[in-house]
Amino acid sequence: MVGRVLVVDDEPNAIKVLSAILGDAGFSVSKASSFEEAVGVMQHQDLDAVVTDMRMPGRGGDDLYQYIVKKDPDMPVIFLTAYGNVESAVNAMTKGAFYYFIKPPDYANLKSILSRAVEQRQLKKELQHLRSQLKLSKGNAIVGAHPKIKKVLEFVEAFADSPSSVLVYGETGTGKELVARALHRLGSRRDRPFVAVNCAAIPRELIEAELFGYEKGAFTGAVSKRTGRVEQAAGGTLFLDEIGELELSIQVKLLRVLQEKEIELLGGRKEIAVDFRLVASTNRNLANEVAAGRFREDLFYRINVVQIEVPPLRARQSDVPLLVESFLREFCAREKKVVSVPIPLLNLLQTCSWPGNVRQLRNVIERAVVLARGRELTVQDFPPELLQEAMTDQSQPSGRTLREVEAEAIRETLSHCDGNKSQAARILGMSRKALYKRLREFEELRG
Repeated sequence: MVGRVLVVDDEPNAIKVLSAILGDAGFSVSKASSFEEAVGVMQHQDLDAVVTDMRMPGRGGDDLYQYIVKKDPDMPVIFLTAYGNVESAVNAMTKGAFYYFIKPPDYANLKSILSRAVEQRQLKKELQHLRSQLKLSKGNAIVGAHPKIKKVLEFVEAFADSPSSVLVYGETGTGKELVARALHRLGSRRDRPFVAVNCAAIPRELIEAELFGYEKGAFTGAVSKRTGRVEQAAGGTLFLDEIGELELSIQVKLLRVLQEKEIELLGGRKEIAVDFRLVASTNRNLANEVAAGRFREDLFYRINVVQIEVPPLRARQSDVPLLVESFLREFCAREKKVVSVPIPLLNLLQTCSWPGNVRQLRNVIERAVVLARGRELTVQDFPPELLQEAMTDQSQPSGRTLREVEAEAIRETLSHCDGNKSQAARILGMSRKALYKRLREFEELRG
């Protein structure tokens, strides 16, 4: 991925050297020698990162950072500073700057850090693009760029304004409710209620009263009138999550409501007109349920007008980095932390099977952010069985042992860190001493 980087320094030779090094590394480099010139470049170019000297004549790097925070808060800023100005750079990092280096910088490490900054910036741009496509508020976006999830987005946009019932298929945790909410938000009923009912979570003896409501005195304990979920959804969208869990007796009453657009409260005698759009979801094969006599065929055809299938996460593993970035932003904001995932660890997460799908990934990232002790997550911040499974799975196709997989992971991490063993040990979640021991063992195995 080509990163567009702005280098800012008042020393011409410093700009010349740094631009050449970054250009050879594949970055597209723009140059500026002052605050004013840098602002001019930023106003006319779409950048992925800024590398700036801290101290310059007139307005320096700190002023430039304050400008960037106001205009483009997601822009990664890396500071270059002399020893005497380290405190200012550290203060800037506590406010959200990406990194700082003491001059002269370790160019290999600078290139590695800058690559990560550019990658995170471009992932954020992709997320923002997808969110704008669906016009969804924060926390309700369908995140992904895989062709299978793009197909879901196309269906959502095509049927959002239709009054037809929609049946959303998918495994538990894939995001079926997000699809339902997207259909509601993009449709003409967006300003009316969205009422979600988890059919699997409500006790069977209460589901009828919960859906259709009841009059005072309808049964023992009914001390006042209760408006049901169906009536609450009038004018808007009723989302029945896991509709396959409904008993046959409730299915009959739901079918009548869908056909007549009327409900009758328990203990009542008056029909109440209701107009709503139904979106239902299931993790079951309802056609098989119909064949087995557990789901009414007439109700199945009534709710199955439009079908949208949400793929499991293992079928769109290329979306894992986008989802990780989205969840990192959410939980870092909540926990008031600045945390990133190093590329080797992100690659490992991308190979996990994720049986709990997006919901499991979200929970894992939340846990990792809470446990994080530094600016980068390590393997110790994740459930050991999760990564152990991923490493074992990676070893299966070629018949490699777990020790061989571990050796490759260490080699890849060292390569990512340009041989910096301290940084590699931190990413791998082990001490420097333990890393040296592993390296000696691997040498003995090869010898």
